[in-house]
Amino acid sequence: MGVKRTSPLHQLRYAVRHPGRIVPHVRRLLRDTWYRLRTRDHVAYYRAVMKSDTARNPEAAVGSQTHKRWLALGRMQFDYLREHGLLPEHRMLEIGCGNLRAGRLFIDHLEPGHYYGIDISPDILFAAQATLVEHGLRDKLPHLMPVRDLTFAFLPDEHFDVVHAHSVFSHSPLHVIEECFGHVARVMKPSGWFDFTFDRTEGKEHQVLREDFYYRAETLIALADRHGLDAVFMDDWEKLPHRQSKIRVTRRV
Repeated sequence: MGVKRTSPLHQLRYAVRHPGRIVPHVRRLLRDTWYRLRTRDHVAYYRAVMKSDTARNPEAAVGSQTHKRWLALGRMQFDYLREHGLLPEHRMLEIGCGNLRAGRLFIDHLEPGHYYGIDISPDILFAAQATLVEHGLRDKLPHLMPVRDLTFAFLPDEHFDVVHAHSVFSHSPLHVIEECFGHVARVMKPSGWFDFTFDRTEGKEHQVLREDFYYRAETLIALADRHGLDAVFMDDWEKLPHRQSKIRVTRRV
């Protein structure tokens, strides 16, 4: 099963192997403690994290430490979905669209008005607007909307061919994922699909601070099943240069 990432032994060993990362981790720990004390729930907590990160660097806020990596990760997501059936006429909902790392490519590929991007962080959506301007995508009329939860209550029934969430569940406690599973089928077309990535562990499920969550694939597949969804682990995604895993969910016939 191995040693949990949150255990003192693991953290001591990690510090010995990576001394240059000690100070950044301490800063992150102090920020985590501060936001825990000042926020009422996970959404408020993570909204505060994103506000802080976006103010420093919007691309780093979505997990890309360099512009080159930002471009590469966006391209990887786009190429994968296009190769797996994303068509220009599809309507797409991107959960946690961030500053449009992949969204700018989806928007360009899709017909005008067919892209809907939601995020819990208003600050990162301001950065998304700047991305639209920079890449000349205003005429594509994308919908960019802040949300407080994943119930999708304001979206119409059976509207989306594709739902996509990259690096969202890697930052979500299980009750947030379950909320999404409980409502996503309503907004998907019967033939639609929902792709999401997550941080996978083969050992004990755990979290690092309140920001990073590690799940077994079997846990998420079983949770989807309880909400009447069929889930398949996407083995071909594992071959790509990304540390997260991917599952595809469809409505049960």
